[in-house]
Amino acid sequence: MMKRIWNSFLIAFAMFSKIPVPKADWDKENMKYMICFFPGIGAVIGLLAFGYGKFCDLVSMGSLMRAAGFVLIPVLVTGGIHLDGYLDTVDALSSYQPKERKLEILKDSHAGAFAIIMGCAYFILALGVWSEMKMHTLPVICVSYTMSRALSGFALATFPCANQKGSLGMFADAAQKKVLKIVLSIWLLGCAALAFWLNAVLAAALCLAAAAVYGYYYHVAMSQFGGTTGDIAGFFVQVCELTCACAVMAAGKLL
Repeated sequence: MMKRIWNSFLIAFAMFSKIPVPKADWDKENMKYMICFFPGIGAVIGLLAFGYGKFCDLVSMGSLMRAAGFVLIPVLVTGGIHLDGYLDTVDALSSYQPKERKLEILKDSHAGAFAIIMGCAYFILALGVWSEMKMHTLPVICVSYTMSRALSGFALATFPCANQKGSLGMFADAAQKKVLKIVLSIWLLGCAALAFWLNAVLAAALCLAAAAVYGYYYHVAMSQFGGTTGDIAGFFVQVCELTCACAVMAAGKLL
């Protein structure tokens, strides 16, 4: 049992990050608890972002260079896997095609014009938000990386899969959903408790933003695709992180 859990941990980090880990067999049994460890990658990103912020303060880094680092840390840790899902999803949504055609666009390896446009828009907005971020808000915003992944995993256990043959369908089939819901609920409660312990006002902004994006994720997944996929899950993680950053930045201006 412990070996299976350890292998699930390794698979999670191998799949969703560029962090070097020992190899594990990607079989159904080893993947049962993989998503339980998905938020842990967010915790690593949060710790790196917090450390980077402290380093920037130490060397009096300029706001633009500091912001660039915060924008790039999640991309470097994950290898852009969620960003790829974001680009594919905005391409599909911008097509205004029937559900079946949208799902085909998600599987297309070519980047369309809308993916490029919205990718540039995403990074410009993220750079602007982080350049305005007050450093006293950093501990709370670092929690968002874990929270967004816990919500994404929770959606796997509750949303229908639009494509059972896709990677997300395979993970959902292998996962023990009851265990998944319990573990991810603990992750979410832990994130909320930590955020409110750090700063109640900023935590309220963070949680409200994450909840709003989760509701939007459900609406888009069900109305536009008939369920979720790995790409749409990646879209959610990216949008959730940026929306949370915007909300905390705005709340931080009031303090």
